[in-house]
Amino acid sequence: MPDAIAPDGSEIFFRAVEGDAASLVEVVLGPGRTSRAIRHRSVQEFWYFLAGSGHLWLRSPEASTGATRPVAPRDVVVIPTGWDFQFQAAGEEALRFLCFTVPAWPGESEAIPVLDGGLGEPSL
Repeated sequence: MPDAIAPDGSEIFFRAVEGDAASLVEVVLGPGRTSRAIRHRSVQEFWYFLAGSGHLWLRSPEASTGATRPVAPRDVVVIPTGWDFQFQAAGEEALRFLCFTVPAWPGESEAIPVLDGGLGEPSL
């Protein structure tokens, strides 16, 4: 069972929290699933992909459209503060990645829903 469900709908497994400085969680998105599109108010995230494959959509605050890229094990992605993002698990395997958050995740109010994600309707 996950420790929490993220605002984007993915499963969260706590790995390490260092006070308010940073946090590390493992994120799991089931096969064929698409997350909800969100943006963060104050944190920056670093993702390291462990298993599965999929797609990540990112959009900067200045852009009207975003860019989609494939993701697979050993890929590293930075999600800057204030950027819109959405991710999707392709194939038969769950998408799994470590998510290092700076500063530490402050709570549910951190995530702002984005209504026009680049990967389509969420499936969560």
